[in-house]
Amino acid sequence: MMNIVVGIVLLGLALTISMYNKLIRKRNQVSSVEASVDVQLKRRYDLLPNLVATAKEYMSHERSLLERIVTLRESAKSAHSTSEKFQLNNEISGLLRNLQVRLENYPDLKANQNLLQIQTTLSDVEEQISAARRTYNSAVEEYNNAVEMFPSNLIANLFNFQKGTFFDIPQNEAEVPNVGNLFKQ
Repeated sequence: MMNIVVGIVLLGLALTISMYNKLIRKRNQVSSVEASVDVQLKRRYDLLPNLVATAKEYMSHERSLLERIVTLRESAKSAHSTSEKFQLNNEISGLLRNLQVRLENYPDLKANQNLLQIQTTLSDVEEQISAARRTYNSAVEEYNNAVEMFPSNLIANLFNFQKGTFFDIPQNEAEVPNVGNLFKQ
């Protein structure tokens, strides 16, 4: 009888350790994918000052939009939480769409070679951010399922595992900014 009790306790312990390790693995996967999102966001942050500086030469009437992009960039770089970082980057994406519309009114700017190169690179970065966002959200979904589904939710609650934050974008901004076509005539 004692052997059966010891066997059940050992089995329970083994299952607990297995579920705990599964949760750790999934949480680390989310962190790893978030780091790749951060790499793409940093590439965007590095391009924005060049875009703004080049556009400012031509777009004196759009100064507030350009300054808002720079301000959001600085805030996003120093965001204190994942959700704050993602929210600020959603705002940047929205402003880039707005900039795309406004740039159509500046034919001289559309011919600027420096800006053409920046917009090509920025377009590539936006596509990579979109791909990284999908990968990140998939990893968060797997992790959140493990945190919420029985029986791993028991271990998650016991060890205070928290649900991950999705990198969502508002419905009205669901498409990637098409900065690649900003200056094509």
